[in-house]
Amino acid sequence: MKIGWRIYFGLLLIALSALLYLVHFYLFHNLAYIEIYGLGDVAFLPIEVLLVVLVVDWIISRQEKRSQLAKLNMVIGVYFSEVGTPLLKAFSDFDPLVGRIRDELLVKGTWTSRNFADASLRLKKHEYKLFFKQDDPKALQFLENLRSFLVSERMFLLRLLENPNLLEQESFTEQLWAVFHVADELQYRTDLAHLPGGDYRHLAGDAGRAYSALTSEWLKYMAHLLKRYPYLFSLALRTNPFDPTASPVIKDAG
Repeated sequence: MKIGWRIYFGLLLIALSALLYLVHFYLFHNLAYIEIYGLGDVAFLPIEVLLVVLVVDWIISRQEKRSQLAKLNMVIGVYFSEVGTPLLKAFSDFDPLVGRIRDELLVKGTWTSRNFADASLRLKKHEYKLFFKQDDPKALQFLENLRSFLVSERMFLLRLLENPNLLEQESFTEQLWAVFHVADELQYRTDLAHLPGGDYRHLAGDAGRAYSALTSEWLKYMAHLLKRYPYLFSLALRTNPFDPTASPVIKDAG
C-alpha cells in the first residue's frame, strides 16, 4: 500500500510537536505546565476544526462558486450572441401572437428586479405556439432557414452540452436540450416541403417548446447583464430580438 505525502507530513508534524515539548521540559523542568497547557490546546482543537473546516472552507467554496458562475455567464453570453438571440428573432417574427408579450420584453435600463420578476410571471401565461401549415411558402422558408442555422451551429451546441459546469444550471440546460431537439428533428427531414399535416404540427410543438424556454432564459440573461455588465446590456438592448425597431447602431441625439 502506497503511503501518501499527507501521512508523511502528518507524522513529521507530530514528531516536531513532541520534540518541542521535550525542549520545553529540558529548559524549564515543569511537566505540570506542559500537561495543563497541552490539555488546553487539545480542548481547543474542536473549535479550530470548526473554524478551519466549516468557516474557512465555506468562504473558499463561496469564492470558487462565484468564479465558476462568472465563467458560466460568459459561456451563456456567447450562446446568446451565437445562437439564442438569432433564434429568438426568428421565432418572434413567426409568432402570430407575439404582440401580446412584446411590451413585456422591451426591457429598459431603468428596470428593477421587480420589473423582471413581473415580466417573467406574465410570460409564463403566454402560448408559445407556432403554426406550420402545408403549402405555406412562409412556413417552409422558416423551417428551411431554421434547419440550416441549427445544423451550422450543431457542433457549438454539442460543446455546450458537454460542459459539466453548465449542466448545473438546470433551466438553461433544459432550454439547450429543447433547442438541440429541434435541430435533430429538422436534420432528419430531408424534404420539408412534402410533410404530412401531423408532422408539421409536431415540429411546431417542438419549436414552441424551445421558443418558450429560450425566452425565459433570455430575460434572466438580460437581468444579469443590467446588474453586472451595463456596457454589454447596452448592446443586448439595441439588438433586442423582440423589438422590430432595434438596431445596433447608436443614433445621434436630436
